[in-house]
Formats: sequence, structure tokens, C-alpha cells
Amino acid sequence: MSIVLVPGSATLDQLENIWRHRQAVRLDSSARPAIKKAAELVAKAAAGKEAVYGVNTGFGKLASLKINPEDTARLQRNLVLSHCCGVGEALDIATTRLMMVLKLLSLGRGASGVSLETISLVEAMLEKGVTPVIPVQGSVGASGDLAPLAHMAAAMIGEGEAFHDDKRLPAQDALKQAGLEPAELGPKEGLGLINGTQFSTACALVGLFEARNNLLQCLVSASLSTDAIMGSTAPLIDEIHTLRGHRGQIRVARAMRELMEGSEIRESHRDGDSRVQDPYCIRCQPQVSGAALDLLDFAGRTLETEANAVSDNPLVLVDSGRIVSGGNFHAEPVAFAADQIALAIAEIGTIAQRRVALMVDPTLSHDLPPFLTPKPGLNSGFMIAEVTTAALMSENKHLANPCSTDSTPTSANQEDHVSMAAHGARRLLKMNANLNVIIGVEILCAVQGIEFRKPLKTSPALQDVLKRVRAAIPRVTDDRFMAGDLQAAAMLVQASEPANAAGLPSAYDEAAL
Repeated sequence: MSIVLVPGSATLDQLENIWRHRQAVRLDSSARPAIKKAAELVAKAAAGKEAVYGVNTGFGKLASLKINPEDTARLQRNLVLSHCCGVGEALDIATTRLMMVLKLLSLGRGASGVSLETISLVEAMLEKGVTPVIPVQGSVGASGDLAPLAHMAAAMIGEGEAFHDDKRLPAQDALKQAGLEPAELGPKEGLGLINGTQFSTACALVGLFEARNNLLQCLVSASLSTDAIMGSTAPLIDEIHTLRGHRGQIRVARAMRELMEGSEIRESHRDGDSRVQDPYCIRCQPQVSGAALDLLDFAGRTLETEANAVSDNPLVLVDSGRIVSGGNFHAEPVAFAADQIALAIAEIGTIAQRRVALMVDPTLSHDLPPFLTPKPGLNSGFMIAEVTTAALMSENKHLANPCSTDSTPTSANQEDHVSMAAHGARRLLKMNANLNVIIGVEILCAVQGIEFRKPLKTSPALQDVLKRVRAAIPRVTDDRFMAGDLQAAAMLVQASEPANAAGLPSAYDEAAL
């Protein structure tokens, strides 16, 4: 069954659900009148004598060249094919489908002049599993994501390649197998399809979804680590965080208090603990993870706005009957959001890695054995797993350098300032994958450390996490081939298994988290 979206009103929850479950989408019928009116204005302009950019003119530096009315359809087809200059691996199917949904939302605002028939083809492709092959490299984030979106439009006219039910085929064959006919593009339709920020925004949204999931898992791993090293929970008390006032910090501290409620380990050293203060990676967890949560919330609001935006050019202003050129295709808001997400991912990983280092170091870990192995010396335990987290942490710090501050002129200097949003958003995939591993290793270390505290038990919520982890990954006693353990732990993190086991609510639920 298709999800019905109202253009201008799609939420992050809806978009994440569509992405994770490959939901089909169609636009609410309320969008039809504006779509029809905009298409009628474009058809009128195409038949007229006045030059209207993108309708009866060339593109970019060629905008001054007028195109005859009988050539407007060919103009749009040529535009799509000439812009299919993407290179690199194919974007994954789920993110490509999200990009198509974002294009639907944009076209559905009735300011692009794309016909109902063409919009309906996008809906049908989503329903019947026809997904264009989109090379991931080639966009600078202005004038829109031209090359990636051109590959989408090419598949719609039967050119290029597409997946059908996950099988890669010539686009014409994929459409035929699904019982669909290629589109015949009318005036401005090619430009309306390829101009916009939907590729960058889709990639940034996926980065956001995965980063928020990683942050949830990090709250679990941090709580486990605190018990593993017999750390103090005094820094989690609510009064500390309300005095500062940052919402993310308050939410993180509350979640960690609830996760650790009822821990026998904590109660065993609540009184008479000789340590005055734990290292920052334990004591400042709400401040760091809370700041990351606030940053992700801010980026999420930006991306939710952009997901509902009209970002092509020119725009069809139905109420005033005008077609005007602007710059909504410039993806600077998306580039900034991607950079903010990258900073949050890097910092979540940095403090998590320090907790791993703390647990494996016997001089700091409060009586845990060196490298969390019961037979140190003969066995190395988690020695090199910690080194791996250090490598991934540093890689993420390098990747977190801003992309939005870069620019290079293109299109014969017509497009002389660009956002670099596309690769700024794409890098988030790698960064989140690195963070999956860092948090996964932290969970393995923390669970191992808690097991050294027997017969004392951690909290009921964290005991459930321990059981889930041990169902997938056995305890490390004697040294063994570790790569599989790290991969399995990363997969648990990516699938949100630790947070689910602990009963931790969604990061979108501000009342609960």
C-alpha cells in the first residue's frame, strides 16, 4: 500500500519510514490543481514568442539562445541525455527511492510545470520497483544535483539503466517488465526533473537517520561502560543539566539515568568511593552526546524544510501567472546540514573511543584486567580492537572537515559559486559505518567488563542488552579471530539492537528522550 504525502508537509518520521522500508508513495489529490495550472502556464509560454528560460531557450551559458516551438520537446530530451555525466558506483536503491520521493514532493507543490502524467510515472516506478541507476559522483550542489537527477530522468524516458526488483537492466527493459511506458517529456519537464537538491538532500537525510540511530546506541554503550569501570552516576543528576539548560544534554542525562536504574554495580560503590571525579569521557557524556543531539535536531529541521521545498528553476508562480528564474537549486542549506551531521558523528565517535581506551587500560579502568582478557600476556584480548577504533575515529575526524566552505566555478563561470552538498552528504555514509564499529567495539568491551564484576549485576535494562549481545557474540576468553566479532557488533548497532533491547525510545520522541 502506498503512503500518501501532502507536498509541503512531509515529516522526518515519514521519510525515514519510506527509506527504511522502501514504501511506495503517491501524492495527495489536493496537489493536482496547482500541478495542472503550472503545466498549463508552461505550455502557453512554450507556444509564445517571448523567451522564457528553460522553456524555449538553451540552458546555463546558452540561455540567450531561443528555441523554436517545434523543438521544445527535443530540447528537453537533449537536456536530460547531455546531463547524464555521473560517474562512480551506483547509489543504493533505498536512497535512490528516497530521492525520487523528494522529487515528487517538490513537483507536487505546483511550481515546476511538470505534468500530472510525468509525476504519475514517478509514482508508478516507486510502486512497481523500477529504480534508476544513479552514479554517485558528478554533482557540485548547484545548479541543483544535475547529473544524478539526469540519470533519474533518463530512466524515465527509457534511457540509461534501472533496477527492477533489484536486478540491473537497461531502463527501457525495466520499464517494460513493470508494465510502464517511457515518458515523452513536454516543455520544461526535463529541466524540472533534473534541477533541484533531491540527491544531496536524500543522502543527507540518510546520514541524519543513521547518525541519530548511532547516537541512541551510544547512550547504551556509554551506560554500559560507566558500569564496567564502576564510574559515578552523580554527573547524571538532573539539577546539573537543568542549570545549564541545553535540551539535548538534559535528554541524554535522563535517558542514561533510566538505563542505569537498579544497577547493583552502581550501588556497590555509591558510598565510600575514593575517586572524586571520573575522566571526561565518563563524566561529560551528557554534555557531548547532548550537544550532538541538539546539532542533529537542528540539521533535521533544515533537511525537513528542504525535503518539502521547491528547488528547481525557473519557478512557475501560478497565482501571478509568471515564470521566473531564481536560485532555489543552490544546496547551501543542505551542505551546512551535512557538515553539522558530520561534526556530530565525529564527536560521538571520539568520546566513545576514549571510553574503549579507558576500559582496556588497567591503570584507569578500576581493577579490570589488562585489555579485558582473563589471561593477559598469553592473550592480547581487545588490544587491537581498541587500535581499530582509534583508526576509525581519526578517519572520521578527517572526513568531518567542512565541505560547504569549498566552491569552484562551473558552466563557463555562469555557476560561479557552488555548495558541494552532494559529496558533503555522501561522506556521511562512510562516517556512520565507521561509527557503527566504534560503538560496537565499545559495547563488546563494556559487556566483557561488566561480566568481570560478577556476582554484581548491571541494571535490568542493560542486562537485557548484555543478553542480546551474548546471543550473537560469545565472551572473549582465549584469543580468537576478532574481525568477525567486530563486524557482528557493528551490525547490531546499525540494526538498533542495543537500544531496542534496553527499551530506549526513538530519538525523535523528545518527551521520552
